[in-house]
Amino acid sequence: MTTTVVYSGIFLATGLAPAFAADPTGDWRVADGVANIRVAECNGRMWGVVSWEKKPGGHDINNPDASKRSRPTLGMPILIDMKKKPAVDQWEGQVYNGKDGQSYSSTIKPIGSDQLEIQGCVLGFLCGGETWTRVAGPIPSSAANSMAKGTPVALPKTAAPKTTGSVNPAAKTPGQKQAMAAQAADPVGDICLLPDVAGFSH
Repeated sequence: MTTTVVYSGIFLATGLAPAFAADPTGDWRVADGVANIRVAECNGRMWGVVSWEKKPGGHDINNPDASKRSRPTLGMPILIDMKKKPAVDQWEGQVYNGKDGQSYSSTIKPIGSDQLEIQGCVLGFLCGGETWTRVAGPIPSSAANSMAKGTPVALPKTAAPKTTGSVNPAAKTPGQKQAMAAQAADPVGDICLLPDVAGFSH
């Protein structure tokens, strides 16, 4: 009897939030708590990049491509070009494991509204996975999503402040201060605009 009640409770809980149950976008804390991954839809595919690190300042030192070993892990793609599977709330593509520098075939699947299940396999076997926990809500579609792959993204331009006379060149307008504070609080921003994501091509 107790088991039936528990299962009914789960059914009712998932039934109350259908809008979020199948949405993998948002910020997720990885199982060991060392990083958050921001997942967003870019050009019709799901991508996930490191959006927060417990120990800041990491680099992709295990990448087999020597030219990428100096790239920061903050903003580094982890979930790569994941395509939705027909008729199910799952996406499949590649997952990059910064611990060994390897990419694996992977699927992601939302579990309710607060968990994301990641499964990865090497050569179709030796499969493993973990469950991530939501730390920030779903992300609306990016303006960059409507752009074709390979099309340069136009970033907003801001006029350089004039520094004539006795004006302090270090002075900032309230708008500039807010923009700088927002960037400091969220250095990753819209992941669809990051070069490793925006420049991806098949």
